Amino acid sequence: MRRITLAGVRIAAALALTCAATSSFAAPGWCEAGKTVKLAQITWESGALMTEMVRTVLEKGYGCKTEVVPGATAATETALTKNDLQVWAEHWTGRSPIVARGLTDGSVKLVGELIPGGDKEGWYVPDYVINGDAKRGIKPMAPQLRSVAQLPQYKSLFTDDEEPGKGRFYNCPAGWDCERFNNRLLTAYKLGDDYTNFRPGTGGALDAAIASAYERGKPILFYYWQPAGLMAKYRFVQLESAPYSDACWNTIADPKGTPCASAFKVSHLKVAVSTPFYDAEPDAVAFFGKVSLPLALDEQLVQQMHDKKLDASTVARTFFEQHPEIWKQWVTPEVAARVQAGLRT
Repeated sequence: MRRITLAGVRIAAALALTCAATSSFAAPGWCEAGKTVKLAQITWESGALMTEMVRTVLEKGYGCKTEVVPGATAATETALTKNDLQVWAEHWTGRSPIVARGLTDGSVKLVGELIPGGDKEGWYVPDYVINGDAKRGIKPMAPQLRSVAQLPQYKSLFTDDEEPGKGRFYNCPAGWDCERFNNRLLTAYKLGDDYTNFRPGTGGALDAAIASAYERGKPILFYYWQPAGLMAKYRFVQLESAPYSDACWNTIADPKGTPCASAFKVSHLKVAVSTPFYDAEPDAVAFFGKVSLPLALDEQLVQQMHDKKLDASTVARTFFEQHPEIWKQWVTPEVAARVQAGLRT
């Protein structure tokens, strides 16, 4: 039988006290330590709105200092993988090879499901192009148009004023993930000889071109996505595409090789978080995991931004004031009380 000496008891007690003291002085969390939480500045409206919603709760509910960091998509995604920023508030899964590498090497985590069921995206034309609009005196311009495969025969309808022999396809702004995919799809559908690949300078310029054509009852062919206020405001028809397949989508996502046509892969909208922040702030991460908006409400809020020319922070504040039944489900009652108090100051 092992003999336990008085000295051994004293040593064990000292070690226990040391461990207890060490645990009581554990490193503080990110926000408790006074570190700034840096969020990527997202330029599309739903992303800008979600950024302000997340920022509001972090500041008023968890006492975090925050900063929104501008930059191109690739630059801010790279910054996330290096922990130079901590949060990308509306990340669309399956779109970014940078974030994919971050997930593989463990530098990035994805949390939550912002819109139940994921996104919708594709190539669209105004409804009146196919069905007309009797109230506006617009007759159908292409009643047989149904699919992307038919677009070569309609290039004169969507004519490009700068290249009259071609139609114009309105792509995303240069540098956006969707711009890369559309470039590949134009090749896959063999539309390069029939359509110019027009890239507006900003998301706002894309919206303005679509809205202007719609208000004037003119034909326009463009890429778009949901959630988006523009899609809630106007009536559009999504053109049928090739069936989705993993194999073909991989050729669209890969900039090398010959692409084959595919429908867009459904993206799930999540909060992307740098791993150091994920590890340091479990309560905030739990909040990210509960953030969710019905698609119709998201588009309604974004439409307010668009129609009333309101910034994302203004609409986010209105949301918190008018929809406590939604956002209070994201956080504990204590955090909700702090957010409400903070909104009153």
